[in-house]
Amino acid sequence: MYKVTKYPPGTFAWTDNVSTDPERAKAFYLELFGWGKDEMPVGGGMSYTMFKQEGEYVAALSGMMPDLRKQGIPSHWSCYVAVDDVDALMDVVTGNGGSIIVPPMDVFESGRLAFIQDPTGAQLGLWQARNHIGAGIVNTVGAACWNELVTADAAAAKAFYAALFGWDYSGDDHYIQISNRGRSNGGIIQMDTMLPCWMVYFHVRDIDAGIKRVTALGGAITVPKHEIPDGGWWSVVADPAGAHFYIIQVLKPDPWVE
Repeated sequence: MYKVTKYPPGTFAWTDNVSTDPERAKAFYLELFGWGKDEMPVGGGMSYTMFKQEGEYVAALSGMMPDLRKQGIPSHWSCYVAVDDVDALMDVVTGNGGSIIVPPMDVFESGRLAFIQDPTGAQLGLWQARNHIGAGIVNTVGAACWNELVTADAAAAKAFYAALFGWDYSGDDHYIQISNRGRSNGGIIQMDTMLPCWMVYFHVRDIDAGIKRVTALGGAITVPKHEIPDGGWWSVVADPAGAHFYIIQVLKPDPWVE
């Protein structure tokens, strides 16, 4: 089954989009994935849109704050890793060459978060769950199914996240697979041509239909369809506000086993 009721520490648990054009981006995702939504007021006339698939929360979207707009921050997806104690990890972050972008803070009764930056420049959210564990389903159509780091220094990233989360690694210089407590938990690509970032994959039923749908809805194809031998097909796309993400058709989705 693909329903999740608890995430072990070190597991990717949530993803959300901060958009410079939230209404247009929201309409795009609702149509692309067939998601439902709940609007959560967060003050100042803004809301946090919780996207739903099969009655479970799968991702979220919010408008970009004015101060970030002034800095020229583009629309983007953020990835979050489940942790037991956000505050206890801050010294681990800074002690291993990372930095704290947003210090630990409570998010109403949902949980506690922090944003960090690894030594290679990629930013990541840490999520200490209370009422909101993260995505209620994963690895199925319309849900997140993979997370991936693009960085110019894979060796530094591996050392940092091993110290922070206890991650293990396998694979070669072309593609490094992350394992958390014996379970596949994402990947790392060494690439010098992109800014360091974590990216999310969403599972679609048909990659060709998904690509056509992206462009029909005003999005763009950044990287055309590629095949994963015996695994499926993927493409990097962007929503109408410019936030990049992967869509992937997985031949053999990995059910969630707690």
